[in-house]
Amino acid sequence: MTTTIDPAAPVALPVALSLQRLREIAGAVTDPEIPVLTLHDLGILRDVQITADGVVEVTLTPTYTGCPATAVIAADVETALRAAGIGQLVVHTVLSPAWTTDWMSEDGKSKLREYGIAPPGACRPPSSGPRRIGLTLTARCPRCGSTTTREISRFGSTPCKSLWSCLSCAEPFDSFKAI
Repeated sequence: MTTTIDPAAPVALPVALSLQRLREIAGAVTDPEIPVLTLHDLGILRDVQITADGVVEVTLTPTYTGCPATAVIAADVETALRAAGIGQLVVHTVLSPAWTTDWMSEDGKSKLREYGIAPPGACRPPSSGPRRIGLTLTARCPRCGSTTTREISRFGSTPCKSLWSCLSCAEPFDSFKAI
């Protein structure tokens, strides 16, 4: 009896990775638009599970419903897990509940600041009812720390950022929108 193997088909490697390790691998994938942040930093890696038949299922929630990086992020997660030896894999994108900047890690917010992007403030929704987003009157300059800043444009280099200018150090900067 001869068995033919399709060279294009993924091959399940005899690798036993713990669920925690799978989460670490997926969570370490970097954001294509802000490469200093990982999926863990952003809080968009919602879940990693292994089904009864051995399929690894990854669930992601994009920062915005129409985020242009969503497909790239899913492909990068797939690439990272396949490189770790995972043959059977499904990446799901879920939109509900909607992502919030409160899911970002404090380490991620620090990385944004160091990269020159003002991190978002807290946006904690009440336990029930509609989400209430606080009015942002100013953004703290990530370069000099001044709050003497002004918004130049509500839309920055990506949909999740707005463009600001510091009146103290005269530097422009992006501010990650709190949602």
